Amino acid sequence: MNTSNNKILITGGASGIGLGLTKRFVKENNSVIICGRRESVLNEVAAQFPSVITKQCDLSLAEEREALFHWISEEHPDLNVLINNAGIQQWMSVSDDDFFQRAKDEIAINIETPLHLTSLFMKLPSLSTIINVTSGLSFVPLTKVPVYSATKAFFHSFTLSLRHLMKAKNIEVIELIPPALNTDLGGVGLHDQAPPVSAFIEAVFEQLKQGKTEITFGFSDAMAKAGPEDLQKAFARMNP
Repeated sequence: MNTSNNKILITGGASGIGLGLTKRFVKENNSVIICGRRESVLNEVAAQFPSVITKQCDLSLAEEREALFHWISEEHPDLNVLINNAGIQQWMSVSDDDFFQRAKDEIAINIETPLHLTSLFMKLPSLSTIINVTSGLSFVPLTKVPVYSATKAFFHSFTLSLRHLMKAKNIEVIELIPPALNTDLGGVGLHDQAPPVSAFIEAVFEQLKQGKTEITFGFSDAMAKAGPEDLQKAFARMNP
């Protein structure tokens, strides 16, 4: 993937990893479109980066995903990069009274949304790259976030298949596999001791420029390379 001169849609592009990607892709001379639920947060990004195009939408709803695609196809038919970044993380137990509803919310954003958007945006003749943001928890789950870990394992597996399936269409599929980073994912303060997003973004662009399609950093790099015994040890450390 060329890291400049693209038109890119970043879901969840106004906060966390998505915001980090937005800032860097703007710096690299790309046209960036971001979408998210909170219009106020989108407006803050647009005020800081006037070139960024924003679109408010609730990606948990199929009809809003379809509306987003139709808007892009009419207003930005030259879009060539889709970044499936939007995600939510629920810290919960299977014994919680609201477990199933929260699990469904997580599945809707973390699985249904990127699968649906992928199937829609493949219809754009200009599409050349799909970037999926998974997690180091794809390889070893954190039981405090059981459904999140499972959704990311699903998304990792799907991305491997998608990369193979898209070869015939000449669409490159790249997987970003972050570790825990200092964001508000899951709740404010939960990841304050984690590495900064900026360090991950630097690693992402270094590896993109090397032509890598599976991009790791820190913990996620170790887990992606780990064998069964090392994964078992990591699980025991993470889930005492």
